[in-house]
Amino acid sequence: MSAHKYELMLIADPELDERALKKLTEQFLKVVTDEKGTIDSTDYWGRRKLAYEIAGKTEGNYAVIEYTAEPATSDELDRLLNLNESIIRTKILRKDAE
Repeated sequence: MSAHKYELMLIADPELDERALKKLTEQFLKVVTDEKGTIDSTDYWGRRKLAYEIAGKTEGNYAVIEYTAEPATSDELDRLLNLNESIIRTKILRKDAE
């Protein structure tokens, strides 16, 4: 197995302040670093209006993270994100799939 580059976009509960969002994000990204992956960039977009209502929310806290990891690590990250109630929506894209 070899590592791939990924981009994770997550939308968190708009009630979280930036510090809470960063703490939550770092907690999830530890899964990547614990498995010898790397976090390449982290970009917090802050609160934005959602294109459509999700789980009764009209706004969300956006974060975009680029990382390099094994596919199994990315799958585990996705699984953990989906279990967290503070995370409204996630999308993981493989960047080097071309």
